[in-house]
Amino acid sequence: MKRKIQSKIKKEISFISKVRVRFVETDPLGIVWHGIYIQYFEDGREAFGRHHSISYLHQKEFGYATPIVKSMSEHKLPLRYGDVATIKTTYFDTRAAKMIFRYEIFNQDELLVCTGETVQVFIDQIGQGNLSLVIPEFFEKWKQKVGLSDD
Repeated sequence: MKRKIQSKIKKEISFISKVRVRFVETDPLGIVWHGIYIQYFEDGREAFGRHHSISYLHQKEFGYATPIVKSMSEHKLPLRYGDVATIKTTYFDTRAAKMIFRYEIFNQDELLVCTGETVQVFIDQIGQGNLSLVIPEFFEKWKQKVGLSDD
């Protein structure tokens, strides 16, 4: 009888950050305008990148940029001026040359306000901005470092 060996490789890693809602982010109804949530996703992604050493600046050092090719959001409850929101940003590992992030935004009562996802691809900054069809070496090394890969 063969036994399955359980992998200790993680499939995702997360980071929690906070943002205070500014007056300029609200609409005439006094709630955060729906387009601002994409900015909150970026705030979460930036905090994730700084914490896990994979920020846009880290990527740029290796000659890559990672533009967003897909974004989506679902709104559950409103945020209002002065609220402090918690952003949970989670990177989901994939074998493809892309970065998938999922987001959960909670209000100060810990109620789920918004969920979303973004997909980013790797492009070569040194050349003509060509799409990378294979995972860049620096990113593969990062995945190993944070326990997402054992290769």
